Formats: sequence, C-alpha cells, structure tokens
Amino acid sequence: MHHFFASGGKIQDGCLELTGPDVRHITRVLRLGPGDQLAVSDDQDRNLLCEITETGPDFVRVKVLGDALPSAEMDRRIFLFQGLPKSDKMDYIVTKCVELGVTGIVPVEMERCVVRLEDKKKQSRRERWQKLSESAAKQSGRGIIPEVGEVLSFEEALRKAAGMDYILVPYESAENMAFTRETLAEVPAGSDAAVFIGPEGGFSGKEIEKLREAGARIITLGPRILRTETAGIAFLAMAALMWEK
Repeated sequence: MHHFFASGGKIQDGCLELTGPDVRHITRVLRLGPGDQLAVSDDQDRNLLCEITETGPDFVRVKVLGDALPSAEMDRRIFLFQGLPKSDKMDYIVTKCVELGVTGIVPVEMERCVVRLEDKKKQSRRERWQKLSESAAKQSGRGIIPEVGEVLSFEEALRKAAGMDYILVPYESAENMAFTRETLAEVPAGSDAAVFIGPEGGFSGKEIEKLREAGARIITLGPRILRTETAGIAFLAMAALMWEK
C-alpha cells in the first residue's frame, strides 16, 4: 500500500487533506483517484488507513477508515551524529538509517573529515538529504520523517548531544561485545540516545577524550573495522535486535 504524510494535517470531520508534491505523485504518477486506498501518517505519528474521496489540482482529500499499520517507531529515540563522509556516502547513510528506524541525523564536521562543505553548499545538501529521508520514511512505513539537521562543528554537536539521556560511541578500541550488549540493555524505553560515528579517518584522540568527558559510553560493534557508511547501519540493526519486540 502506498504511504504518504499529511504534514501538519489535522483530521476534520473524519477527513485529511494532502497537499504539496504528493498530489502530483498520487494523481498523475500512481493514477489513483476516488475509491483508492492509501496509508497516511498524520501529525500525531499515526499510520492511518484512508480512502480517496476527492482530488483537485493542488489537493487530495481522504476519508480516514481506521489504523492502517502498527507503529513502526522504536520506543527509544536514536539520533545519529555522523562524521561527514566524502562523495555521496551521506545519501546512502541517510536512506538506510531512516529505513532502520533512526529518529534524526546530524551531519558533523570532525577533525579527520575529508570533506569540508562551503557554507553555500550546506543548505542545498541538507535539503537533498531531507528529501531522501522523506522518501525512505515512505518506503519503510515510518510514522515520522526523520529530520536531517544542519551541519555542525564537533563542539556544537557535543552541546546538542549533552541534552540527551545517553551518548554512545562505537569505536574500534572499545570493550568487547558483551559490554556493548550490557550498555544497550541499560537504555530504558523512552530514552534519547546520541550515537556518534566517526568519518573515514576515524575519531581523533582529542575527540574521543571530549566525548568521554561528556559522559559518552565507548562501545564496539565487533572485532572488524567498519566503514563510516556501515557503522551507523550496524548500530541500528543491533539496537533493533535488543530493543524491539
């Protein structure tokens, strides 16, 4: 079933209205019309079963029939603080991590990042990543569209993460997997976890020290050294196994 988001939409008289680019996709690309059914996520992160009742040049009106799918969201909120990778690796990271349940993604300029984006490129890249997040959220049946935040410096990222319940840092020099399992088991439902992933060159010693000082727990993802575009995905898969029923 095709899945869409009614951003900011509220149910009125049992109906929702879809606007924006989705209208063209529904009516011209998918060629759906009155009587066809959709899954629609409303502003309360519910996946609703809906039926199209009316279409126009700039809207699609649907009637809410009931809940379409159980929630696809984890009961822990994971925010990925990703060291900026080179080429188009960030596209891949955003797409796959959204599919696996990440709540938000923060691109971070770290000491060993190969890429240094000019200010004028940061906004256009962010807009691209946000579109990829929306597409992946629709494809995977998410109830939310994870936000891809502004590109931050490492110090700015630390300040942002300080407001979360846990800071977790996969790192090749960490304890064994038993420690990782124990650490994840201690994270209760309802928690916010900031997960820092280093860039291609890895974290610098200074960055690891600052993370430790901020209360981060240094964990391992296994005995193999993972690429930056693999590490966040591996963490989310492990978290899902530990936390989801």
